[in-house]
Amino acid sequence: MNLLLIRLIIFAVLLFAGLKLYRMYREWKLEREEADRSVPQGGQMVRCAWCQVHLPEDDALRERGQWFCSPDHRDKYLEEQKREE
Repeated sequence: MNLLLIRLIIFAVLLFAGLKLYRMYREWKLEREEADRSVPQGGQMVRCAWCQVHLPEDDALRERGQWFCSPDHRDKYLEEQKREE
C-alpha cells in the first residue's frame, strides 16, 4: 500500500511538471510568433531615378513622381531635367 501511494505521488508530480513545461513552451511559441509578425518588412521596393538602385519605399525620397535614394541624387536628377527642357 505504501509503495502504491509513493508511485501515485511520483506520477502526479511528473504529470504536473509535464503540463507546466508544455504551457511554458506554448507561451514561448506564441510570443515568438507575435514578435515575428510585428517585425516590419520594409515595404515596397522602389528604384532611384538617378542611380537605379532599389531601396525600400520607407527610406526613399519622392519628388515630382520620381523616387530617389538621397537628396544629392534628387538634386542632380532635377538639374538634369531642367537642362533638357
